[in-house]
Amino acid sequence: MIRVIEPNHRLLSYAGTLTPPSGWKVEVSGNAIVITASPCALHQLDLLLVRRQLDRHCPADLMPSENTNLAVPRLGRLRNPDLTYFPFPAAESDDDQVPAEQSVIAVEIVSPSNPENDIVGKVRDYPLMGIPLYLLIDPREGDITLYSEPSDGGYHQQWNGKFGDRVPVPAPFDFELATDALVRYPV
Repeated sequence: MIRVIEPNHRLLSYAGTLTPPSGWKVEVSGNAIVITASPCALHQLDLLLVRRQLDRHCPADLMPSENTNLAVPRLGRLRNPDLTYFPFPAAESDDDQVPAEQSVIAVEIVSPSNPENDIVGKVRDYPLMGIPLYLLIDPREGDITLYSEPSDGGYHQQWNGKFGDRVPVPAPFDFELATDALVRYPV
């Protein structure tokens, strides 16, 4: 079955004109503009713990980037993951957007203020945008999900675990991510 997605180019163009306050992100998902606040320090700590491991296993031709706009204009999608990796040439544009299909992974630490954006919206959008891997870390309950094998209908593979488990991150990183140092949000 082929899904036809009508991109909302006007919404995407309008989102590009917005100037959010420092530390805020603007994303476009379907027919909605999503604006999210700066993450808390605990969010940043978990992101750092994951990034350090990914950096150690990152191929030399990829660069890490935090809070980069990944776009698919033909679908009317603009997302800004906490962390992504893409080839160096993708950053050589004077535009503030990187073609999403060049990203090899998107990493999100679930926000306590808007968890549905990461758990529902991005699980829907990232495979449509051609992002091969989506690592979703949820400090609310200590859950970890790694999605892989994207298609228009979603991700075909899903690995689920808890903080403390080792996450089998496939190529191009090809290692087991240790999660025992990740910290849950306070109850």
